[in-house]
Amino acid sequence: MVRDRILTSFSLFLAIGASAITSGCESAAQNQRPAAPPPPLVVVTQVEASDVPVMSEYPGQTYARNTVDVRGRVDGYIDKWLFHPGQEVHAGDVLYVLDLRPYEAAVQQAKGNLAQSEADLEFARKQVALLQAEANLAAAQANLLKAQQDHDRLEPLVKDDAAAQQELDTAVAALHAGQANVRANQANVDQTRLSTQTQISSTSGKMDAQRAALRTAELNLEYATIRAPISGLIGDTLVPVGGLVTANAAQPLTTIVPLDPIWVRFKVTESQYLSFKKNPTLLRSPLELILADNTQFPQKGRIENTLNQVDAKTGTLELQAAFPNPQHTLLPGQFGKVRVETELRRNVMLVPQKAIQQLQSEQTVLTVGPGNIVELRAIVTAERVGENWIVQQGLKPGDRVIVEGQLKVRPGARVTPQPYHSTTANQGS
Repeated sequence: MVRDRILTSFSLFLAIGASAITSGCESAAQNQRPAAPPPPLVVVTQVEASDVPVMSEYPGQTYARNTVDVRGRVDGYIDKWLFHPGQEVHAGDVLYVLDLRPYEAAVQQAKGNLAQSEADLEFARKQVALLQAEANLAAAQANLLKAQQDHDRLEPLVKDDAAAQQELDTAVAALHAGQANVRANQANVDQTRLSTQTQISSTSGKMDAQRAALRTAELNLEYATIRAPISGLIGDTLVPVGGLVTANAAQPLTTIVPLDPIWVRFKVTESQYLSFKKNPTLLRSPLELILADNTQFPQKGRIENTLNQVDAKTGTLELQAAFPNPQHTLLPGQFGKVRVETELRRNVMLVPQKAIQQLQSEQTVLTVGPGNIVELRAIVTAERVGENWIVQQGLKPGDRVIVEGQLKVRPGARVTPQPYHSTTANQGS
């Protein structure tokens, strides 16, 4: 009996010990079990309805519209070269100086010829020869008057036999000679007067021609100093100092490129051009120019010209725009993209491109709903605006769209949302 009691007590002790050991192990196991992980972090943006301008981009190239070839107007050897290649020059700046001596001599010769003609004209206007002829005429008329008086006095005396017939004959001959002399001197006066008028007219015409010759010589002397016809950036010289410049040379001396404004040509399709024509404000909208390094040119441009026909090979039409370029940042021949507002979409929502998942023909986004639970939404997009897409269907204002962290979550999972800051917004700020 005692032995049975001892065995029973020992069994009970073992059972209690085993139970305690089991409870201790279970408690230790519970203490070592890991806690549940926190919800993953995701970056979200809250979409809002707004008016969004739709921008279109077209490849473009800069060019200088009024490039000028500098040429010589007269022949001569270059004596001075007064600019550096790539220098900014202004209209009227001296670029070259030719050998001026031949043209200075031509000017002096023209001035001397003109002075001689002016003296001849002054002499003709004083009518010295005419005055002499008129004096001779007056003397002949006086002699004729005396001969007439002698004749009139002798004629009655001869009738009365108071004078000899021979004296009357002599008086008649003297009268006739005086009349002939008067007529001759009168003709000489008329001839001299006509000659004087002709000389005055001829000398005046000669002086006009000599003034023109002097002006031509002065122009040639002026042209021997070659100046910049326009302002702009000048190229290298193609004729060195000592080289011969000819007025009819095929090769220019250098080239000047105007840089302000700078012109950009770009092409649009026929349908795009028709859209522009239907909305004339688009043709007057300010243009943006994106350069090769993806930076935006600070100045805005405007469309100035449209070519008169569509290219049959490409189906495109060339447009030409002018951009202010006061700092001469742009040079002809650079490539870029012309950006223009082609439409204003009203009351639409924008979603960053990296938030949109494309699966075949279906587009979806992940949103964070009530309780921070992830939901899958099918959407329909329209145009792309920068780094965003316009969403036409599938979202409503106030929805929170996951932009970063989509690969870490699944629909129905709980997440911890953080606000999204776009690169464009950071750059703009």
